[in-house]
Amino acid sequence: MKILNARLLACSLALTTPVAWADTLTIPVGQQHSSAVSNELPRRGLSAASVIQRHGEPAVRHPAIGEPPISRWDYQGFSVYFEASTVVHSVHQHRPRAN
Repeated sequence: MKILNARLLACSLALTTPVAWADTLTIPVGQQHSSAVSNELPRRGLSAASVIQRHGEPAVRHPAIGEPPISRWDYQGFSVYFEASTVVHSVHQHRPRAN
């Protein structure tokens, strides 16, 4: 009898519990910017001199840390990561949209 009552209680709770449905929109980070701007970022393998020649002096130069030495230069809207004096990666800086 106790088992039957427990099953009836479980079924009634399952039927009366409200269910919420929502859609989730996921946009990969690499697709959150225009491709035209992406083409302007320094490419892997470029020298620091090439980056300065094309984009000018960075707003901020972060010192190298670790082994191998990795440094970062910040420009308006993007950052460039170097191993020694060679570009290893360039990324857009996140700017939240105004509501």
